[in-house]
Amino acid sequence: MTGSEVPHAFRLAYVPGVTPAKWVRIWNERLPDVPLALAQVSSAEVFGVLRSGGADAGFVRLPVDREDLSAIPLYTETTVVVVPKDHIVAAAEEVTTEDLADEVVWQPLDDTLDWEKLPGQPAIERPATTADAIELVAAGVGVLVVPQSLARLHHRRDLTYRPVSDAPTSRVALSWPQAEPTPDLVEEFIGIVRGRTVNSTRGRPQTPAQPKAKRKRPETGTGKAGGAGARRGTGGGGGGGAGKPASGKSAGKSSRAGSGGAKGGKGGKPRRRP
Repeated sequence: MTGSEVPHAFRLAYVPGVTPAKWVRIWNERLPDVPLALAQVSSAEVFGVLRSGGADAGFVRLPVDREDLSAIPLYTETTVVVVPKDHIVAAAEEVTTEDLADEVVWQPLDDTLDWEKLPGQPAIERPATTADAIELVAAGVGVLVVPQSLARLHHRRDLTYRPVSDAPTSRVALSWPQAEPTPDLVEEFIGIVRGRTVNSTRGRPQTPAQPKAKRKRPETGTGKAGGAGARRGTGGGGGGGAGKPASGKSAGKSSRAGSGGAKGGKGGKPRRRP
């Protein structure tokens, strides 16, 4: 990728409750020359921002329309109910939707949970936002069921929350507009989110591997034969170059036979008489 092709910044959208800090930190370490611009966008608007090119990628809540957007599911959040600290629910470690049967359960217009049937008593109206619903709960009117990250985002000292074991859950994903090929910077961010190492070649052009040089074996034919022949040529008796060299024992016998074979020879030992 040439310098002229590098955009001014990588634009990342994220919905309320998602904290992209750790991925941004890794991006800044790996691509210090490419700024990352963050924009918090509501869950209702984030897909329009991605489709219009207002962001290169975004952290969203599933489901995602896969006709024109790609997505990688990342994690599933715990669902909790937000109540005043002196509420009876605060005494439990975990509750079910049945425990909320007598409560007014608010469902704001930006609700991120896919309810088949909302638990509790029906409310007169729907608050416009989750923040508005939190204000109603703090006023002692009703309760609110949300992903845990939203309960933390709107934390108040006079409120607390408890897990709801059988409530729908919210799944967070990384999403981006479909394109062939996927833009290089989007591939880089996908790699960071998926935990690829800095040396990973996924999504980057790869250089062809060079063939390994074969190790040359030492020649065994002429060298060994020559050495053996030389040994045989010098170690054997006259005209015995083609045979095996005599062993020490046979060599001794041959020496004695050659020097003292005739009777009475000066160098030979006298034979014993039987």
